Amino acid sequence: MDKYGLIGYPLGHSFSIGYFNEKFENEHINAQYINFEIPSIEDFKEVIDANPQLRGLNVTIPYKEQVIPYLDSLSPEAKAIGAVNVIRVTHKGNKTILKGFNSDVIGFTRSIEPLLERHHKKALILGTGGASKAINYGLKSLGLETKFVSRTKRAEVLTYEEITPEIIREYNVIVNCTPLGMYPNTEVCPSLPYEAMDSHTLLYDLLYNPDETLFMTKGREHGAIVKNGLEMLLLQAFASWEFWEGEEQK
Repeated sequence: MDKYGLIGYPLGHSFSIGYFNEKFENEHINAQYINFEIPSIEDFKEVIDANPQLRGLNVTIPYKEQVIPYLDSLSPEAKAIGAVNVIRVTHKGNKTILKGFNSDVIGFTRSIEPLLERHHKKALILGTGGASKAINYGLKSLGLETKFVSRTKRAEVLTYEEITPEIIREYNVIVNCTPLGMYPNTEVCPSLPYEAMDSHTLLYDLLYNPDETLFMTKGREHGAIVKNGLEMLLLQAFASWEFWEGEEQK
């Protein structure tokens, strides 16, 4: 039986395990998806060695960057972003070959692209963690100019205090890559001048629990178009399967 799985720590509730095991059952695929909760990236090699039936892995926090030195090659997107969340495992004789991909970009760009209008030229990316790198790469690939926003002052990065109504009107695509507003802490949201938003504003939240975060609600109240991260999650899962089972990806 083929095995697939997820590495991360801590894992807690995982969307992938339910999604893939249901897919395998419904499509009569002789495979199993397992959560590998590893407290250190040094345990990664043991996961590979102890599971010779392994065909593919998803990677989540905190290992999207730490896993890269263990891989044999990276897709161009994963290399450019510097983060991996899908690994294809190929067995050739006694050798195990590991290739890293990034499905965040595919999931995000395919889900935001239908919402983009001609007036969407510049985007703010809230947060500077692993996911934000993929979001930045995706937005640029769609032709948007980007700017990161963080709580701490750094070169080329705006702080929340510096975001004026004028900036909101200029950078009218705003993507939340922070955990602010995620269940159970649903009463918080990024500190922004929401009153400057209007029907030209597009708010995209990578979170999907709750369905509508306070960030989305406050934007919608001023006429903004809003979207959560659930479709991105589903598209990422589709892309993972393509990377594991498809032809050699570009």
